[in-house]
Amino acid sequence: MRTVFVFPAGERAETIAALDRHLNQQRHPWSLDGNLYIDIDDEQNGCLFSDWEPDDVTVLDGAVGFHPTWAVQIDGTAEVHQLVALLLEHGGVAIDDSSAHPWTVPEIQSGAVIDGVRFFDFRAYHELNREPKRS
Repeated sequence: MRTVFVFPAGERAETIAALDRHLNQQRHPWSLDGNLYIDIDDEQNGCLFSDWEPDDVTVLDGAVGFHPTWAVQIDGTAEVHQLVALLLEHGGVAIDDSSAHPWTVPEIQSGAVIDGVRFFDFRAYHELNREPKRS
């Protein structure tokens, strides 16, 4: 599975309410069609940023204008785009496994390419980071 961290604009309670409205089957984690698993991670009581490079956290802080202390963590595949658009409808950014770039909804929806990859483009990421074959 691939992971995306979403940093929505607004309060944590608003995000939880939106997840409850749209994904009312279950909670902790929420699930979308058994293909996406969604939970809230935070810096104080969870693992958020524990394995991030400090420079990547600095880039994120600059993109959102402050240091976020919580995020929606989504594990899954193709349905990620749909849920990220929902969570970011009022602003914010998302970061995936394929780049440290803080993606906005317009960038995601337009298919923008940053550093050789699109949002959630793990195939291109692996191609770019593949070690050359030895002769």
